[in-house]
Amino acid sequence: MKRDMIKIAAAMVAVIGLAFASTGLRASQKDIVDTAAGAGTFNTLSAALGAAGLVDTLKGAGPFTVFAPTDEAFAKLPAGTVEDLLKPENKEKLVSILTYHVVPGKVTASDVVKIAEAKTVNGQMIKVKVDGGTVMIDGAKVTTADVMASNGVIHVIDSVILPASN
Repeated sequence: MKRDMIKIAAAMVAVIGLAFASTGLRASQKDIVDTAAGAGTFNTLSAALGAAGLVDTLKGAGPFTVFAPTDEAFAKLPAGTVEDLLKPENKEKLVSILTYHVVPGKVTASDVVKIAEAKTVNGQMIKVKVDGGTVMIDGAKVTTADVMASNGVIHVIDSVILPASN
């Protein structure tokens, strides 16, 4: 079992290297917010963090682990959902969703293969599933892992994950 986990971790490291080239993400000495913003594929996430008032928090000392949905991931939501969430009257719901994408501490790919769930800043648990070389977070596929930032780590996911109350 342990040998299988090591093989999975090695396969993930190989996939990560290839994924960096396709996303434009690189390990960074910038914080999580600036690292994501610099990639050019997280414009919706950046806008949502601003609307939720979470930018300063994620620029803080951390460390944080962020499961970051791309613009394409947000585009998968039903039409009008993002626009509705960005309205001031929906700030509480937006904060709940965004903090569901954040785990306190620095959880790297080698840590992820050892866990079945993790407690989010939202307070709820996310499910972690490893199948071969694929890692799923509440059904969202991790497409790029271990993007290091000065205050934590980003794992790119292909879908927006939603907490139970949303």
